[in-house]
Amino acid sequence: GHRSMITKEILIADIRAMGIASTDTVMIHTSMRAIGGVDGGADTVIDAFCEVLKDGLLLVPTHTWGTVGPKNPLYDVRTAQPNIGALPCAAARRSDGVRSLHPTHSMWAKGVGAAEFVRGEEKALTPTPPGFAWSRLADVGAKILLLGVGLDKNTFIHAVDELYDLPDRLAEEPYTVTIRDYDGQELSRPCYPHHCSRTWDVSAHFVNFEPAFLACGVMSFGKLGNAAVRIVDAKKCRDTVLRIYESAARDDTRTDKDLCVEYLDIPESYYQ
Repeated sequence: GHRSMITKEILIADIRAMGIASTDTVMIHTSMRAIGGVDGGADTVIDAFCEVLKDGLLLVPTHTWGTVGPKNPLYDVRTAQPNIGALPCAAARRSDGVRSLHPTHSMWAKGVGAAEFVRGEEKALTPTPPGFAWSRLADVGAKILLLGVGLDKNTFIHAVDELYDLPDRLAEEPYTVTIRDYDGQELSRPCYPHHCSRTWDVSAHFVNFEPAFLACGVMSFGKLGNAAVRIVDAKKCRDTVLRIYESAARDDTRTDKDLCVEYLDIPESYYQ
């Protein structure tokens, strides 16, 4: 019945209990189904985070890689529907934040420095390049919250792959995408989408990092409503993944250096 509805006040208490401070930068990847019945739905979840982060910055992925591509090479920041769930769709509809101009891996930002954080994303040629918003999460010490979802939803690991220049992650040939901005102005540019020759989705295998993240203090746990929450420190995440990649590259016993083309156990010696 209605009494079991999760209120904004309950959500705020859960967020504060995770150790989120008012000045934090927080990126949320969200399963509304996992959180449970929220009074007011996804917008209430967004409002609760904004209330806690009154001197900080909330970021929400509003990805459109499922709809923007060679067959439909247009991203209109005002109308492009995210293809990654209910909460991103709610964020994209709101007028109280700013959505980035990245054609496939956009994000929505609200709070201190929101416009600056997502500025210039139309210049990105790849999904999560160094020097752009996704990579910047580590630079600003962001917390990445996986709300009822696993590490396979942690887009930031793609940014670490690009920083390390991991092979076999991007298409060799670009397509041309058109970006329509807030004023309806259009610009075109090349876009190199994700592509791996050995698996249709490397991110499914980001779960391979979980033991390393727990051992290295990258990740801790909390709850939001009914959802288990993984709290990922973006800087520690970057540093640990880079250490693992460097260890794999140096490992002469390992013929296959790619750790995310199948489910596997990453040797503890790579990160301990």
